[in-house]
Amino acid sequence: MTKAVHAIAGILAFSLVATFWISTVLVETFGGHAAVTAVKTTIPWGFLLLVPALALAGATGVRLAARMRGPVIAAKRGRMPIVAATGLLILIPSALFLSFKAQAGEFDTLFYAVQALELLAGASNIFLLGRNIRDGLRLSRRFASRPA
Repeated sequence: MTKAVHAIAGILAFSLVATFWISTVLVETFGGHAAVTAVKTTIPWGFLLLVPALALAGATGVRLAARMRGPVIAAKRGRMPIVAATGLLILIPSALFLSFKAQAGEFDTLFYAVQALELLAGASNIFLLGRNIRDGLRLSRRFASRPA
């Protein structure tokens, strides 16, 4: 049961971060200010799913890996503090700031500077979460490791 919960929570967290990132890129590329405002206002509501999913993935991951050792486990353990810190220190504050700025119609240099930071941090978390998913699949033996 813990394995299934861990997998579902991890995939949900990854999917939400990727959805936020892709939505932002698409709306900034093809949408107007109203569309940007809609996306930037909606993303913080997604935290109501994202934060519990990340917490659940982390808690179940700790439980599953309690007695496991090795470089793959060490890599997964090492990535999660970076994902959490990036989320808590950059992504959540940036998303809230951008939501307020967009709702106020303030699409200025500061808005786009924070937007760029948010996109870089989001891409980093997508990469790290993706690596954890890959390693989790290897650990579960769903995909055999391929030689480099």
